[in-house]
Amino acid sequence: MAMTPPSAARGNRGMRRVVIVMPSAFTLGNLFFGFWSMVYAFQGRYAWAGWFIVFAGILDMLDGRVARMSNTGSRFGAELDSLVDVISFGVAPALLMYFLEFQNGGRFAWILCYIYVVAVALRLARYNVTAATKPASSWFTGMPSPSAGMTLAVYYPFSQTEWYQQSMGYVDFGQQGLAVLMLLLAVLMVSNVKYPRFPPIGLRSASGIFGLLVHVLILLGGILAPESFLFPLGITYLAYGLVRATILGLMQPADGDAPDDTVPHRRLRGPAWARRRPEADE
Repeated sequence: MAMTPPSAARGNRGMRRVVIVMPSAFTLGNLFFGFWSMVYAFQGRYAWAGWFIVFAGILDMLDGRVARMSNTGSRFGAELDSLVDVISFGVAPALLMYFLEFQNGGRFAWILCYIYVVAVALRLARYNVTAATKPASSWFTGMPSPSAGMTLAVYYPFSQTEWYQQSMGYVDFGQQGLAVLMLLLAVLMVSNVKYPRFPPIGLRSASGIFGLLVHVLILLGGILAPESFLFPLGITYLAYGLVRATILGLMQPADGDAPDDTVPHRRLRGPAWARRRPEADE
């Protein structure tokens, strides 16, 4: 029987360690940009502070996909991901909004930002607790925290566009509008309103091709016109969940025995932490 050379075995173990570390490296990169965003928000550099939260969101998406593709998910990685998300998509957007609009809004204006951070923490805690018992679904329960955080993050770049100044600049969005937006995002994150995940990418089925087109459209919009594209995209995603929930609520039978509005479930196998990585795709 052929024996594996010791050097080759050591090489395989080293490669395995690199693959295992990669998801956590993406997660720590997410934390790096979240912290950098807070530093820039304190310095008044609001545009870059917002873009750093977007960069954190991209890394948050990648760490979950790398973990699943390499089958290297771990309980440590799942816990680290949730802790980092509270900072990058909770504390960082809240501080950005505070320094941008609310630091001169009164003695207790900071409480609004605190409420938003609490909602992010509660949403992630609920996800962690229920992931072990709920079957897999193509829907999130409550608005995903990265989507909420990035929607707030790209508001300032959008407000500086010529299109915004000409079409919406006459509306005093300001503190009142942002206060309503932050409260709405906070409520939606802890609500039972369903939001869709990104569709899978593929070339062998109609759903896979549709997912590819969605990803390409978002990628092109984010590259070619990020200031004008990303904030309306976030608002559209927010509104989709609300409109859908309203329509389903109106169509619900009077006895309240409406069928589940999610897609057919499949039972997941494996430990609870392995089922919590999809949060990174929010």
